[in-house]
Amino acid sequence: MSNKREIAELVLAIVFIAGCHTVKLATMNLPAFDTEAHRGGRGLMPENTIPAMLNGLSLGVTTLEMDAVITKDGQVILSHEPFFNHEITTKPDGSFIEEKEEKKYNVYTMTYAETRQFDVGARPHPRFPQQQKIKVSKPLLSEVIDSAEAFAASKHLVLPFYNIETKTQPLTDNIYHPAPEAFVSLLMKVIMEKKISDRVIIQSFDPRTLQIIHSKFPNIKTALLIEDFDKRSLDDQLKQLGFTPTIYSPAYKLVNETLLQACHQKRMKVIAWTVNDKNEIIRLRQLGADGIITDYPNLF
Repeated sequence: MSNKREIAELVLAIVFIAGCHTVKLATMNLPAFDTEAHRGGRGLMPENTIPAMLNGLSLGVTTLEMDAVITKDGQVILSHEPFFNHEITTKPDGSFIEEKEEKKYNVYTMTYAETRQFDVGARPHPRFPQQQKIKVSKPLLSEVIDSAEAFAASKHLVLPFYNIETKTQPLTDNIYHPAPEAFVSLLMKVIMEKKISDRVIIQSFDPRTLQIIHSKFPNIKTALLIEDFDKRSLDDQLKQLGFTPTIYSPAYKLVNETLLQACHQKRMKVIAWTVNDKNEIIRLRQLGADGIITDYPNLF
């Protein structure tokens, strides 16, 4: 009898351990070399739009990089700025937004339905002449995920990772966006509903949102974005953050062998932004970078 009990206990232990192991395996590893389409690949298609994301996938990128903002009615939509940028926006009346007035068109003061009246793809982009012109509005994050997943499945592609930047900063809390806790809550609600948490990276220049993600959603991958003018040491940057993120993501000109070695010693991947020259992409890859973010995913 005791032998049977011991066998039963052993079986239960094995099942428990296997279950724990399965939970750990549910967090997918990043690609060996991560090719990321910046804002979907804005050198080729209107930035942060569904057509851009699908084009990036068709070119074989492993990760779709994008920016998230929040509307007045709490919807998570894609936009690099929390307002309608003058370089890309056509008003509902067909006129262009001017630079001097762009910040008045604050997404956080508009409902999602109101934002759909603005076009962000038909205006010729002054800095990206190759960009195809398409009449398109800022999409819901949920729509982007649905479209990307369906497209990848239909083309028999590996399902993509999503690198989502939180567009927050302390000076504009509750003006252009919710405070970090509310922002993260709305963002993670979409991610959890779409069941893609194992393929999501949350990136930010604002350490506050990353700290909340790390505390409340420890299995979510995080990326600390670093500007090229940030002269602090790596240790000081990580000290301010308060933990070691999955990814250290600096402006590409900051990347050298010393930085790569220091990051890899801390078990951080290094994904450089925004690299729009093929020779530079090759150089960084040969140097040991773990990924590249580019406006031109056709360069890969």
